[in-house]
Amino acid sequence: MSKAKLILALDLDTFERARQVIDELDDSVEIFKVGSQMFTAYGPFITRYLQSKGKKVFLDLKFHDIPNTVASAVKSAVGLSVSPTQDDDFAPLFMMTVHTAGGKEMLEAAVQAAKAQAQALNVARPLIVGVTVLTSTAKEPGIEKLVLERARLAKQAGLDGVVASVEEAASIRRELGPDFLIVTPGIRPEEASSHDQKRVATPKAAILQGSNFLVVGRPILQAASPRKAALQILEDIK
Repeated sequence: MSKAKLILALDLDTFERARQVIDELDDSVEIFKVGSQMFTAYGPFITRYLQSKGKKVFLDLKFHDIPNTVASAVKSAVGLSVSPTQDDDFAPLFMMTVHTAGGKEMLEAAVQAAKAQAQALNVARPLIVGVTVLTSTAKEPGIEKLVLERARLAKQAGLDGVVASVEEAASIRRELGPDFLIVTPGIRPEEASSHDQKRVATPKAAILQGSNFLVVGRPILQAASPRKAALQILEDIK
């Protein structure tokens, strides 16, 4: 991937507020992350709303359970790529997360389920990335080693990449090569608060360390002008 991409974390309380943000950022943001908050409240409705507008959805539910249960969840997630109205503008599910702590068998089951279901439905297989260690976890001795171990496991299991902080991105890129995707949350412009994130970085720092996707939430969502904040981050990425 030649250029890092911005992902907006759509972590909001109501669909009405989400709709306002999506509409305001229509010409600037291509990929939206739907996590536990929005999906628990609105389920597939929120993903299908985004997809009907041609947006790419990053489904961040961090599946972590026994292999059969995760395989079934992944299968259902791939099913979100099918338009309920046969809309030509409907975008297939772009990417989803599983948790690497679930182990190799679980990760392999997720990959196999995604491939089989995508083929059965004749849709593109969504990217699958493995969560390593949450960026809300403070940096401690041994954390980089743990992240690298989980990244290696993810690659061995056939995942497309991992979710990791900027502090581990360079090591992952060096060891696992240029084609292994790195999704980096905790992205903050220079002047922004880190909130509850512990291992944060600016867009520039994340790109220099090898990140492919930069996940930004509150610095855009809580800005006086979300569109202006998003455009500034896109300019930083350039």
